[in-house]
Amino acid sequence: MSHGVKICNVIKRYDDFIAVNDISCEIKQGEFFTLLGPSGCGKTTLLRMIAGFNTIDGGKIYFDNKVINDIEAYKRDIGMVFQNYAIFPHMTVFDNVAYGLKARKLPKSEIEPKVMEALELVQIKNLKDRKPSELSGGQQQRVALARAIVIKPGVLLMDEPLSNLDAKLRVQMRTIIRKLQKDLNITTIYVTHDQEEALAISDRIAIINAGRIMQIDTPATIYKKPQNSFVAGFIGTSNFMEGNVVRLDGDSTAHIKLDAGYDFSLKLKKDLQGKIKISVRPEQFIVDDENGSGIPGEIQMYTFLGDFANYEIKLENGQVVQANEYTKDIDFVRDIGHKVRLSFHPEKISVFNEEGTEVFS
Repeated sequence: MSHGVKICNVIKRYDDFIAVNDISCEIKQGEFFTLLGPSGCGKTTLLRMIAGFNTIDGGKIYFDNKVINDIEAYKRDIGMVFQNYAIFPHMTVFDNVAYGLKARKLPKSEIEPKVMEALELVQIKNLKDRKPSELSGGQQQRVALARAIVIKPGVLLMDEPLSNLDAKLRVQMRTIIRKLQKDLNITTIYVTHDQEEALAISDRIAIINAGRIMQIDTPATIYKKPQNSFVAGFIGTSNFMEGNVVRLDGDSTAHIKLDAGYDFSLKLKKDLQGKIKISVRPEQFIVDDENGSGIPGEIQMYTFLGDFANYEIKLENGQVVQANEYTKDIDFVRDIGHKVRLSFHPEKISVFNEEGTEVFS
């Protein structure tokens, strides 16, 4: 039976350094929940606190309604998949997967079918008699995954499990992990710094920076509606542009003038005056010829990527931005030196205060 996990005001200190700073969140039973952030942000420290490998200096962690702060790691009903696989080199695949069941003193008659079922789930049943040295990196990761799920844990913890694999294998393995997690309905907490991986695999994502949660939401909402400029810049590509609210009407319609020389109006969620910054995704720019309307610029570089062409465009104020044009909408790829104008639909962009700490659109 999977557990729901509740993290309440959790703190972890190392001398004067606060690695996890008053984090609170709730993870639903059966949810695939990802902790995402740059190296050193505190995500692995938090995962290890949930696992019982790190002590908790403040706050409480619950599995369902039970506080687990002082419960030893081996009693916490978790399965763990590590970045470096951590499988035993002297044991066969079968014995590696059986290890947790033997530690729980299950009878031999029960161990074999459970191990074979786990190996079948991760599609390496035919490798049961091999040693880890005879396996590829992807196969070793499947062994680690099978070992974690064979004990049927209430919570599955995964710490950067795909970081040692090549790009193609990472995509294959994340699909396997996602399908397996849904089939087994195991509450899963997954740590990664790879934003594409997090977007592809998660039910919800917690973006962490400097020990604090910046935003928790679904992948689509985090990408389309970032709550601050850190999230907008960390997830995907964002073009940040500065400007001013030159007039605010009574219905909270802001008339905005960008430093790049473009004016637009947008109804805000609440009043905002003075300096602002906006975030525009490359696909949100509308690229037009130089006699069109919008911000004037010149293409400095282009990359053709099949589905779309990505342009680096230098604006008249010297700023360089990225814009995408999709091949289904164009008959040609614009070359270096091509003069263009850029615009966007105001309702699709994000408007932040000057510090980038709060979103208003």
